[in-house]
Amino acid sequence: MARAGLSAKRLVSAAAELADEVGYDNVTMSALARRFGVKDASLYSHIRNMQDLRTRLALFAGGEMIDHIAVAVAGRAGRDALTAFADAYRAYARRHPGRYAATQIRIDRSLVPDSPAMRRTAEITYGMLRAYGLDEPDLTDAVRLLRSTFHGFCMLEAAGGFGAPRDVEASWAKAVDALHRALEHWPREKEQQDG
Repeated sequence: MARAGLSAKRLVSAAAELADEVGYDNVTMSALARRFGVKDASLYSHIRNMQDLRTRLALFAGGEMIDHIAVAVAGRAGRDALTAFADAYRAYARRHPGRYAATQIRIDRSLVPDSPAMRRTAEITYGMLRAYGLDEPDLTDAVRLLRSTFHGFCMLEAAGGFGAPRDVEASWAKAVDALHRALEHWPREKEQQDG
């Protein structure tokens, strides 16, 4: 019988808080059960296993993150949208390090055939990049460039990896500006094939 008050939604929300407090890698079914003062077995009426919890947590955090980004980019285009997107991405990673880590796991898409969070992430990201006149496969390449740059910067910053005296905010602004310029002058795949 399911324990009163427990639900998959409550457990995932608690797992997100726990991830920010103790780190994503330290979120376990046992740690989550302790948070509610129950035995591990009580959770399995709501969450199948650790993989299920991690998938749900990734979708939860990804949904939160893209909602934050969507508000930031609303009504903007080009450089303004890219800057708002980048700043909102970084702000989420800094404010919620455990949840952010959850957004980086690879999700088995067969487990989530219709995820509103994943669909919304694609819509917002690709919509912002279409303002640069990009189509496939250039869109996917550009998404990978942005994600790699944003993630790399956020991870290095979180680890204290920027030891040079240069102001980190100035470096961030330069990186985003460089991305904007790269997107404006993107080497389109179709043009390369035609040339």
